[in-house]
Amino acid sequence: MLKGGYLLKVAHVNLKLQKIKVQRLSEDFAVTNIGGRGWGARMIHDFYKEKMDPWSPKNKIIVAAGPLSGLPVPSSGRLSFSAISPATGFYGDSNVGGDLVVALRRAGFDALVLDGVASSPSIVVVEDGAVRLDDGKVYWGMKSLDAEKALKKDYADSKVAVIGPAGENLVKIACITSDFGRQAARCGIAAVMGQKKVKAIVAIGHREIPMADIEAVERLFQETLDQIQGNKALPLWQRLGTTQTVEWCQASSCLPTRNFSAGLFEEAEEIEAEAMARRVRVGNKGCFRCELLCGQVSVVGDVKVEGPEYETLSMLGSNCGIGSVEEVVEANYICDQLGLDTISAGNVAAFAMECYEQGLIDSEDTDLSFGNSDALNHLLEDIAYRRGLGDLLAEGVKVASQRIGQGSERFAMHVKGLEISGYDVRAAPAMALAYATCDIGAHHNRAWAITYDVQTSRTGYGRGKVERVIYLQHVRPMFDCLGVCRFPWLEMGLDLNVYAQFYTAVTGIQTPLEQLLKRSEMVWNLTRLINLRQGLRRGEDWLPDRVFDDPLPEGPLKGTALEREEFKKMLDEYYRQRGWDGEGVPTTEKLRELGLA
Repeated sequence: MLKGGYLLKVAHVNLKLQKIKVQRLSEDFAVTNIGGRGWGARMIHDFYKEKMDPWSPKNKIIVAAGPLSGLPVPSSGRLSFSAISPATGFYGDSNVGGDLVVALRRAGFDALVLDGVASSPSIVVVEDGAVRLDDGKVYWGMKSLDAEKALKKDYADSKVAVIGPAGENLVKIACITSDFGRQAARCGIAAVMGQKKVKAIVAIGHREIPMADIEAVERLFQETLDQIQGNKALPLWQRLGTTQTVEWCQASSCLPTRNFSAGLFEEAEEIEAEAMARRVRVGNKGCFRCELLCGQVSVVGDVKVEGPEYETLSMLGSNCGIGSVEEVVEANYICDQLGLDTISAGNVAAFAMECYEQGLIDSEDTDLSFGNSDALNHLLEDIAYRRGLGDLLAEGVKVASQRIGQGSERFAMHVKGLEISGYDVRAAPAMALAYATCDIGAHHNRAWAITYDVQTSRTGYGRGKVERVIYLQHVRPMFDCLGVCRFPWLEMGLDLNVYAQFYTAVTGIQTPLEQLLKRSEMVWNLTRLINLRQGLRRGEDWLPDRVFDDPLPEGPLKGTALEREEFKKMLDEYYRQRGWDGEGVPTTEKLRELGLA
């Protein structure tokens, strides 16, 4: 019997009818699906019996916390947004850190379900046990950071998630912003919010979140806190955060450069961590109950922004040929204000730059060559407001390349319609497999397997790499389900078993790590079933032609590219180890094993 962790309350918000219905979930539903994105996946699977159009009013957005969110657990400020993605047409979710999830839970709810389309711009307000819809017309049209500032002034003691012009204009690479620089960025779920006329979610909460064994939770928290604070790597991590990855990727020949045409950037030193620390960094910030404080705060002139972190430095920097950390900061700020995912924005912009240099598009007298930061900033504005070329690019690289044609499809860097994040995989078969098989499209968050490639073999396709990818695809999403950040484990070396101990102490249900990982595997298979219903076929578990046909042009791994036949065998082995058939469909035996039959 549950004694804590879960509130078991979900608010169903019918935007069309302006009605709120509060549902009490069963304990079995809560525990079986863990929480966070696990709840999102289960609800999306159960709500629809056939293929769902991402732009249908019936495409629901599930906003779900985890059972550890907002509690004395390291970095427990994570919140998941799930929906059928307009970027891919498949299942999509995105995760944001900060304090919003704490306010949502303290207001008395584990989750929100947004359904239908409002007749006019609206604000979903969750406040101490009640949910209501407020008029949002005054905020519609505001940029993200400006709107968040206005909302926090108008709603005292609130935490906010808001969309910007990109979300309002149904841009498929739009993001949801919270805490002035934290984003639920991937899969274009902000565009679904925009289509539903929801400008923001505001949460105000002061209630206690129940825990089964408060003393055990506090003891575990102090033990993990001592371990993190005693880690010699902590000061450097706090000073540089993920920006250190630029130097690592440059040394490993996997730094995306000029639309993934190369893995080395000649101006990498100008966007590396130390350059950022010397020239633009003024401090750092962290999410709820976080000692790592990985958010780097930068200032350039009148521009102040949380970031750039690694993905932004690589995608708006080297991938666009921009060799100035100051210029990346400015582009980062523009994306934050407009509500654009910096990963997809950098990918889309780089694609446009390559098309321009090859003479495939005309940018109306603007020099869209790689390295032109003014043109990049102008293009970002055009994408958010769907002006000119920006209207096409707002659809993402998959659709843009299909419409441009002329061979541009081969260097449209996406998987399943989601733009590839910041790692070149031509000499990283495990990371390539992680991208190809990711349930939401190419996203490093699900399985950061490239370190395993570097540790083992840059050209090996063996079973060990397949096993590693599958293991990571269960471990890393488990954090999204629990509602915590993975960095204390990944960067500070916390034992994974600690999270099972926290879960047991919080809920009162003895739960070993193996059981949590098995439930995470169930969620992975659940999203596979959703995607199959949405029309997914084996061919979607693949990569752009560039990674097979264009070998790395320089550096110690010069001449290396993925081998199609070897990668096909690797994918076959992945399906086999997952218990799926040759077309990537989970077998009846596997579904029965996971309780999904």
